[in-house]
Amino acid sequence: MSRIARLHLPAIALALGFLGDAAFSEGQEAPSQSFAEVAVSFETNTTDGDFEVVFEAKGGDEGLEQLTVVAPDGRTVLDMTCPPPAGLGIRSFRFESPEPPNADAVRKAFPAGGYTFRGKTVDGKTLTGKATLSHTLPATTALLAPEPESEDVPAGALEIRWKSVPGIAGYFLEVEQADANTSLAVNLPATASAFTVPAGFLAPGHEYSLSVGTRTADGNLAVVETSFTTAK
Repeated sequence: MSRIARLHLPAIALALGFLGDAAFSEGQEAPSQSFAEVAVSFETNTTDGDFEVVFEAKGGDEGLEQLTVVAPDGRTVLDMTCPPPAGLGIRSFRFESPEPPNADAVRKAFPAGGYTFRGKTVDGKTLTGKATLSHTLPATTALLAPEPESEDVPAGALEIRWKSVPGIAGYFLEVEQADANTSLAVNLPATASAFTVPAGFLAPGHEYSLSVGTRTADGNLAVVETSFTTAK
């Protein structure tokens, strides 16, 4: 999965605060507006054999002080509030479930279907949105270059190549160096089968992780991972 820092959900629900749906009904509400973006996706790391569900929500210009997500079966699977006083709130969120090796456990905890997002901004606006979760995963690709766990890889403009996969919506690629806390992540079209890492990004004598994922039209992701070490 992406190495960008994320918050993690429990398998059934997340409660970072204690304000539930009742908090939205206090006082007079203004007409609801739409989130700028909401999404829910099913992802797998086929190299590690684990699975997860990822939620994303982005408000408008104002920050959110409350956010809930309700599953198709009526369970609240995410319940978040910023501690009072809210101040500027938080505009954008990304949450991951745990990553067990049991796909059925994740599917049971997060059933397929429509998820309802509801938020409240620091200035009292109500935001609503819906996103659909599918459990269908795309076929995976195979990395062609550099070869898995390669050593003495030139630290110049490295070309990464992978096997084309028909019927997908696109690819996700990430190169990360954990010790230096640096990463390069890009979304690529379904026609791509290679990507050149810009010169100057790779440092000599370092180990890098490499992930290439296939993505469906509804955002689900299947990732393969490896590593390589640049020449000193």
